[in-house]
Amino acid sequence: MKLHYTLYVLLPGLIAFSSCDDKTPEAILEIDPYAVSTEQHLIKVDTLYTDLENPWGIAWLPDGRMLVTERKGEILVFENDAYTGQKLEGVPAVHEVNQAGLLDIQLHPDYAQNGWIYLAYAKPVEGGGATAIMRAKIDGNRLVEQEDLIITTPAVEGGRHFGCRIIFDKQNYLFFSNGDRGANPENAQTLKNSHGKIHRIHDDGRIPTDNPFVNEPDAIPSIWTYGNRNPQGLVYDAANDRVWGIEHGPKGGDEINLIQKGKNYGWPEITYGINYDDTIITEDTVRSGMEQPIHFWRPSIAPCGAAFVTSDKYPSWKGNLLVGALAKQHINRVELQGTEFVREERILQDIGRVRHVAQSPDGYIYAVTEATGLLIKLVPQG
Repeated sequence: MKLHYTLYVLLPGLIAFSSCDDKTPEAILEIDPYAVSTEQHLIKVDTLYTDLENPWGIAWLPDGRMLVTERKGEILVFENDAYTGQKLEGVPAVHEVNQAGLLDIQLHPDYAQNGWIYLAYAKPVEGGGATAIMRAKIDGNRLVEQEDLIITTPAVEGGRHFGCRIIFDKQNYLFFSNGDRGANPENAQTLKNSHGKIHRIHDDGRIPTDNPFVNEPDAIPSIWTYGNRNPQGLVYDAANDRVWGIEHGPKGGDEINLIQKGKNYGWPEITYGINYDDTIITEDTVRSGMEQPIHFWRPSIAPCGAAFVTSDKYPSWKGNLLVGALAKQHINRVELQGTEFVREERILQDIGRVRHVAQSPDGYIYAVTEATGLLIKLVPQG
């Protein structure tokens, strides 16, 4: 059943929901003056579902169905913004430990022609779990023709810092993010393992011959960048052919990075954060040969999935990043000027742990939350 609600913020930290099934936007605003007003748009928040557990990714099929992944290994099917009660069958078994499990989902840019859908998941393997990228097709309500394109190494028993987001660029290269696994931050500085990196492959799993370390002895050939701690957000700006990475810092030092071929983003040699026990990781925030973030958060907001706004439905947000915040429980709107950070706005404070923000094919912004378990749709009112 589709639930139509408008979210109103009455006092800081206090959220109320009021049914709006039979009311026009004008009537809603007339009845209640506390509709969500951002700096540039008045927003109605439709709460479409309230029983999510640990959602991760969102994708839309050409037939109008929306797919939402749950970390425990489920893909929920929505139609016309309502949960159908169905889940895709044939989902691969996952290594569900802590942050590991079924993660992102993306359609191939040419899905209408080839039918490929891509999953990022923690694959159970000897030694624990490994971030894997799979492609498959959908036959009715079932995943078929499943094929693992790449499996990261080495496997680990735990479940910390698995990443993982998938994006495609306009040349149909697939990029995915992979965290450093937490206990071994030095993974991020060696090219001999897959962890703490952004990777780039062809859509069929082949390694591009122009990857930066493809000819370096003992290097993992899929590596595109390194020195990345735990990038749980990855966004492609098609208009400018730019890749943005959104990365968890430790205690402080969350980052937005412009992801560029072969660059070293510094973790753990440089950081704007400290250990969770308040001890110092490094005295350095800058070092030669290591990239600076275009923006960092201190204290941490725990950024996660993000969307680059291209929709005409939010004209004042076009070109902005919308970043989900886990610890600080809001959507963070980031204004950019080219590759420079301008300012930010915190939207929907205390809505829940925002795991992902995505823009639908028809231009609306959706988000999923943990703890509050919401699937929401942001509907601009002016």
